[in-house]
Amino acid sequence: MIKTILIILSVSFFSSCGQKSAGKSVSNEVEVKQSVTSTPAFDADSAYTYIAEQVAFGPRVPNTQAHKNCGDYLLSELKRHGAELFVQDILLTAYDNTQLEARNIIGVFNPESKKRILLFAHWDTRPYADEDPDPANHHTPIDGADDGASGVGVLLEIARQLGMNKPEIGVDIIFFDAEDYGEPAFAKTNKMHTWCLGSQFWAKNPHVKNYRADFGILLDMVGSKDAAFFKEGQSVYHAAPLVEKIWGTARDLGYGKYFLNANGGSITDDHIYVINGRKIPCVDIINLEPEGDTGFGAYWHTLNDTMDNIDRETLHAVGHTVLEVIYKK
Repeated sequence: MIKTILIILSVSFFSSCGQKSAGKSVSNEVEVKQSVTSTPAFDADSAYTYIAEQVAFGPRVPNTQAHKNCGDYLLSELKRHGAELFVQDILLTAYDNTQLEARNIIGVFNPESKKRILLFAHWDTRPYADEDPDPANHHTPIDGADDGASGVGVLLEIARQLGMNKPEIGVDIIFFDAEDYGEPAFAKTNKMHTWCLGSQFWAKNPHVKNYRADFGILLDMVGSKDAAFFKEGQSVYHAAPLVEKIWGTARDLGYGKYFLNANGGSITDDHIYVINGRKIPCVDIINLEPEGDTGFGAYWHTLNDTMDNIDRETLHAVGHTVLEVIYKK
């Protein structure tokens, strides 16, 4: 059972181990496995199933039962794979002053290692299909199969592999909440920096005091067929060597058709707050369409962000690449 602490915070602005815990944790008794250096196989079918399980709960919008149920599921899966768990139950203030009952979910692997890397994704879904071609749908929440669930699904499969194949380094997996509750165009309040509320909170209140990691990797919209992972602008600016390492690894593994050797636009995403708040160089692996109307796929923030878009080959390309970076670091 995980004890929780309610923390009240209003977030509507942009801000630039063996450590004492700043959150709640539960240690799990798991079999101690030998550290391994060979990269385990990434199971795309498993990642696909993790995505489908999330979508089956319905839209994971804060303050809904689907959101609560899915959060409980994510915690149970991380625990099942042997992670030490931290939970941040927080009350966040959205652009319209709605109080959001949010939850950052954190799984720690190999906690005794001082050399650590951070993997993260957002697990909530957009409360508005505000890019849907039918204006009647603009206030309807989306399934978020790719925008949210795909990154989490890949990380859950990575967690499964970490539990079976202990890496030489420490790995922290964070599922950030309330990323997608940013101001919609129809609100017209013109407030700044209303996205990524969960990561804004964590950047100021990490799960362990003075948390540091060598680097971080954000997975966002990593599941669609023929996804194009351009080099995101803020990632290149803050972590160019890491971008080249990840993209080079992907090319060496045969995934160059996904990881394009070309620059894309700069995105305000969870990695920005981790970079600015914790001074951790981070890379955002995100499907971009720089020449499109929105910069993203046609299904983005519409009711068409469903399981029909999810492709196992894309999941495998991303998951295999990230595992290789972890185990060959």
